Amino acid sequence: MTECSQETFSFAPHFSRRVEAGFTAGQVSSEGGSLLLREAEGRIKLVERLAACFSDGRDPDRIEHTIAEMLSQRIYGLALGYEDLNDHEQLRNDPLLGVLSGKRDLSEPLAGKSTLNRLELSGRSLRYHKIGYSAEAIDRLLVDLFMESHGAPPEQVVLDLDATDIPLYGHQPERFFHGYYDSYCYLPLYIFAGDQLLCARLRPANQDAAAGSVEEVSRIVTQLRQRWPAMKIVLRADSGFCREELMAWCETNQVDYVFGLARNQRLAKIIGAQMQQARAQHQSTGKAARVFTEFLYRTRKSWSRPRRVVAKAEYLDKGENPRFVVTSLTPERWAAQELYEKFYCARGEMENRIKEQMCLFADRLSTDEIKGNQLRLYFSALAYTLVEALRRLALKGTEWAEAQVDTIRLKLFKIGAIVRISVRRILLQMSSAYPWKDIYAHAFHARPTLVPFSAKAPLHTRNACSANRTTAPHTETLKRTFPESMLVRNAG
Repeated sequence: MTECSQETFSFAPHFSRRVEAGFTAGQVSSEGGSLLLREAEGRIKLVERLAACFSDGRDPDRIEHTIAEMLSQRIYGLALGYEDLNDHEQLRNDPLLGVLSGKRDLSEPLAGKSTLNRLELSGRSLRYHKIGYSAEAIDRLLVDLFMESHGAPPEQVVLDLDATDIPLYGHQPERFFHGYYDSYCYLPLYIFAGDQLLCARLRPANQDAAAGSVEEVSRIVTQLRQRWPAMKIVLRADSGFCREELMAWCETNQVDYVFGLARNQRLAKIIGAQMQQARAQHQSTGKAARVFTEFLYRTRKSWSRPRRVVAKAEYLDKGENPRFVVTSLTPERWAAQELYEKFYCARGEMENRIKEQMCLFADRLSTDEIKGNQLRLYFSALAYTLVEALRRLALKGTEWAEAQVDTIRLKLFKIGAIVRISVRRILLQMSSAYPWKDIYAHAFHARPTLVPFSAKAPLHTRNACSANRTTAPHTETLKRTFPESMLVRNAG
């Protein structure tokens, strides 16, 4: 490709005015709103705590890019919409991404694609891949972040479990065909508590949807009860998790559950009278009719005991539509109809949270190692955790309080800004035509306190001095009206 040396590009005139363009504005970034994301990270200290989950076998005297800087670069990149390592060949020179990543000398580039690739392919060779990570430590971090987001112990936590497919187009390890999804795929397990992600476990697709769920739930419940021993915990999932092993574990460990139950001929026969009643109501009203009932039920072989089943006998224009759930919750706590309509059906919101993982490129699992693909899944999960923290802490009370991450990225992060760097400050001059100034200002005022990068200690040693941090004062006060620029104190 011919190198561009033209400075001015002339287009068709606009009435009497010439229309010209040129690459002469200096340093311009499309990520002007990302500083709010940096403030949220300063509150939950995601990157420095994540860096503590990694081991670095490189020679300290020859390290150019610290683990914390590379993790920041990767997670912020995903949050801002840059899915591939190749993107960082250009992004590494973006001064604003350097600010987000904690790079002290902004004239020096960030890590390139090859360096980041060695981070993700940890442990492949002793010579070139000297960075490793602890999956157990990252798992604990996700749960710790959830617990720390609560000022007081909640009375009850509902853990939503679900599996999804991540299609595979290469020859990744543990690649299997899944009949339900009709493709070669992975089958990761996700566990959420409300909007907050507690588990992202990569699994091959040649196993049951509930495989490994007992181990993951046991780990999470143990960690939650270490801090909140009196809290009630309820598991909620579809019929793919209605397994004797999981229900028996819950009953043994004082954990309640509500699981979907796949229909069969025995169940259909039990609710025959209620289905006839629903059909009669439909014929008389012409509208969908529902009749709820409950009963004790036990399978002939797989269940160890009778359990409460709530049934919905529904009749639609297309015919019968029965649904069943099995639960350990008593009728005194939840009547049949409320249990199904208000509690069980609320699990559908979790599917939106899983979709958000794909907005953060959780499906980009193209390495030839399971451990590397699991790390990529973690990166997407942590990018989600960061954006969710901003949504929860800074966007509460706005029209974006429940917006999905791709909406927040497009409308809040993607703001064109001229970046001016001097010895004493970094100045962002953002577009005066930005249409959501009020929401940006709300997020700025509601932002968590920023924890500045220490001027005395490099980023990779900040764990040791975290107790001595103080909040840096802003050099200019934000006016009530939305500012056209945001000032960021430089570490220098």
